[in-house]
Amino acid sequence: MIHGGYVLTMEGPGSGMIPNGAVAIRGDSIVAVGPAPEILKQYSAHRYVDAHDHAVLPGLIDCHIHTSNAIVRGGSQDIAKWMYSGVLPLLSLAETEDLVAGSMLNIIEAVKKGTTTFCDYDFPMLELIKNHIAAGTRVVAAEMINGLPTVTYGVEDTALREFDTARENKKFSDAVRLVEKYHQTYNGRITCMMGPQASEMCSVPLLKEIRSYAEKMNLGIHMHVAQSPRETRQVMQRYGKRPVELLDELGYLDRRLHTAHITETTAAERALLAERGVSMALCTGSIGIINGEIPPAQDYMALAGRVGLGTDQAPGNNCNNLFNEMKFTSILHKVKNTDPTSFPAWKVLRMATIEAAQCMGMEESVGSLRAGKKADVVLVALDTPAMSPVLAWPVRNIVPNLVYSASGSEVDTVLIDGAFVVENGRMRTIDEDAEIKRANRCAQLLCQRLEATGWEKDMPLAGWTREGYY
Repeated sequence: MIHGGYVLTMEGPGSGMIPNGAVAIRGDSIVAVGPAPEILKQYSAHRYVDAHDHAVLPGLIDCHIHTSNAIVRGGSQDIAKWMYSGVLPLLSLAETEDLVAGSMLNIIEAVKKGTTTFCDYDFPMLELIKNHIAAGTRVVAAEMINGLPTVTYGVEDTALREFDTARENKKFSDAVRLVEKYHQTYNGRITCMMGPQASEMCSVPLLKEIRSYAEKMNLGIHMHVAQSPRETRQVMQRYGKRPVELLDELGYLDRRLHTAHITETTAAERALLAERGVSMALCTGSIGIINGEIPPAQDYMALAGRVGLGTDQAPGNNCNNLFNEMKFTSILHKVKNTDPTSFPAWKVLRMATIEAAQCMGMEESVGSLRAGKKADVVLVALDTPAMSPVLAWPVRNIVPNLVYSASGSEVDTVLIDGAFVVENGRMRTIDEDAEIKRANRCAQLLCQRLEATGWEKDMPLAGWTREGYY
């Protein structure tokens, strides 16, 4: 029984606030939510969690994250060619051990800041998924399928590259193995989607095969769509069509498809995507840092499109923290519109909870606090400098402070499937100190490999490091 806190159910049109609320949990599920005096009369528990001076939230849902990329956190910022002059030279030297270590580091970071569901879109997911199993997190896992030859260094994105059939076959096979081994396992905490990386990175036969398998197995498809001018240029060169037009011809545009970014879409393309029920992951921080622009989520929402928040990856966004993402999203849209009423705090909080769940087709199990849903619950301490003072009535400041003041460090308790994953601010399921040390060891070895290649001589961040700017 979690009782006495400000319970934000996220039911109804706003935050669904219950000022002195309680959440009763049996096993992995919520059995009752309501005013604490009523719930405490109806139920007794083997454990009572006093939530006074806390906000009690549904677990946050990250709609688009590449957890392994944390191994090169901060390695590709402030540069014009983020992919080819920053992240690819680093990641192409990362070994499986490095990617696994980066993924666990990222999971620790995010879950300690309230993320309970990870839409982890990455590779090698057959290895990375073991981190989610060990940590006890909820994951919608997708093996990122890329049919292009492995990129190391020096490739220009203007050249049209040929697909590697052997690589396509292996990546598709890995995705199928992931589904066969892990979909709907661990009491439903682990589920899977198919994950073509982008329309420029998979051949048409491969895209058709992915779509056919997703239909056969009733799986969603997680995919970058119209994420950059490079994607549009490559698809136009190859097919004489824009990415959305190509995907439409291939039967991709329906509620099964969960897209990331859609930054390069036209108004007509966004209208088509929304009409077909396609959902969108908005990664404001990542795209802001990488491209200096804001994805068209506002336009998409005006078309009744489903939009949830994602953090993307640590080499671009630097952190995978949905509190940071909520603040970033609200403020940048206020600036974009020169309108302080744009994207109010209650709205972006919904985009990290119930509306994110709707994007993933998970709204019947997570995203809000109500009887019958999974017991994914986050407690945020309000008796901290950033969250104080608490104004309760006639003006209530808890939701604005969660969005504009909280850093995520105020999260002290996280339950997933009714189990304590974080308690008193520390991971209970894994040794976080050992995992941080492991990631740092891997990162140092990766830097040694980079220096041995000589590639760093042409990398902007390496130049600024030598010159003393970084």
